[in-house]
Amino acid sequence: MLAESVRAAGYRLIVRDAVGSTMDEARRALEQGDPGKLWIVARSQEAGRGRHGRQWGSPPGNLYSSLLLVAPCEPPQAPQLSFVASLALHDAAARLTGLAPPRLALKWPNDLLIDRAKCSGLLLEGESRAGVFSVIIGLGINIASCAQGTPYPASYLQAHAPGVTVEAALDALSAAMLKRLSDWRGPGGFAQLREEWLARAAFLGETITIRPPEGAVSGVFVGLDANGRLLLRTTGGTRSFDAGDLFFTPVG
Repeated sequence: MLAESVRAAGYRLIVRDAVGSTMDEARRALEQGDPGKLWIVARSQEAGRGRHGRQWGSPPGNLYSSLLLVAPCEPPQAPQLSFVASLALHDAAARLTGLAPPRLALKWPNDLLIDRAKCSGLLLEGESRAGVFSVIIGLGINIASCAQGTPYPASYLQAHAPGVTVEAALDALSAAMLKRLSDWRGPGGFAQLREEWLARAAFLGETITIRPPEGAVSGVFVGLDANGRLLLRTTGGTRSFDAGDLFFTPVG
């Protein structure tokens, strides 16, 4: 169930046993004229996907959800919603597990880590129809299991808090998302969220590798610019990146 405060704010919930992906279900709802503020949750997905169209395993026991927002912002501001949603994931996981930074950290651009292992991620897709811009935010949390053979380690919440359930995760996540959206639209705006994200950032001050389409670049992660682009100090100077996979050197 959605948190009581979320239902009171007019958000609705659809739960499916199995779908191709909750992102596709949300897009179908948008095509049918849904007004937004809609959460779609599935017990399992047959064609879950991550960034760059990657397929993502979706066995039962984890949280698979998408949030449809109609007219949440102008298109240039849409990437900021990735940071809004990342902070909501962090808030929810902290509430569910009792963990805090640095063990619980955010990996740019959109993953939540526990002890440097991925336990959650998100996907953002925007679409304009009849002059109205909408955003679908896909949010997945590993609760009972995690993928194997990933490029970097993965984890799941029950490994750290055995009593966590899908229902509790949805309650916590929906409440956190409502609050973070309110913060984003409030006086502090994105600048405030950017600072809060950096306070929870993984690998800040460490040497990392970014792999944008034009090729890999290594350097020290020194922060985010005012628009949320990652800043990397390289031998050739500081560079900014608005997209790309981030890789790090495992510890231990």
